[in-house]
Amino acid sequence: MNRDKYYARIENPEMLDYGVYLKCDQLLTCQKPLNQLCNTDELQFQIVHQVEELWMKLMTFTLVEVIDYLEQGETHRVLTLMTRVAMLQRLMTSQLDVLETMSPKEYQEIRLQLGNGSGQESPGFRMLLKMPPDMWKAYSDTYLVPDGLTIADIYDEKYSHDGRYAIAEALIEFDEQFQKFRWNHLFLIHRSIGLSSKSLKGRPVDLLQSGAKHRFFPELWDIRSAMTDKWGGEYGVVREPIHKKPARK
Repeated sequence: MNRDKYYARIENPEMLDYGVYLKCDQLLTCQKPLNQLCNTDELQFQIVHQVEELWMKLMTFTLVEVIDYLEQGETHRVLTLMTRVAMLQRLMTSQLDVLETMSPKEYQEIRLQLGNGSGQESPGFRMLLKMPPDMWKAYSDTYLVPDGLTIADIYDEKYSHDGRYAIAEALIEFDEQFQKFRWNHLFLIHRSIGLSSKSLKGRPVDLLQSGAKHRFFPELWDIRSAMTDKWGGEYGVVREPIHKKPARK
């Protein structure tokens, strides 16, 4: 097989209107030249991570809109956009599975190309970490504070499954999907270099587990424990097993 012939076609495709609109001439040259790859897995490594950055760019752009609509009290707009964000998060997580087709040895060859770089330096990831405080403030200032409501009211005391509740659940979905991405990424690292090794910056890789345990909206997680403890106090934390109750006559 003449690889050079096919490589030339891959790197210099014919550009019609579709390719011109999508700027494919630029997009398809964002990766290393094919004849300079350290191994055949390096192209997929670059593409998967570049695609992740594009999804995070779209996610960040969408969350800027979400914050604006939260401040305006546009509940339906918020819910529609947060559904999109959750879809993007699931895409990001599922895409990581492609990287598990690399062997640990082949990944080490790619790792040598990264300098001291790490996924923690991802511009999209770092931007997304900064957005939840503004999301929470916009939600609280619009949906809680004006009516003197608390999260306990929304979930329990005055529960009505209204727009306030629906948005709170959309926020916790964002939180959950973000942490699932982190955990999936952690397992990818576990599989490729191991958790007891050191990162390219010399820090233990298992420090990433602390980030994966972080929660953006602790109030939304804590209310569940508070409600369960309260109900346990009312109904009894430990109750008689139903299989031991006498049968009805």
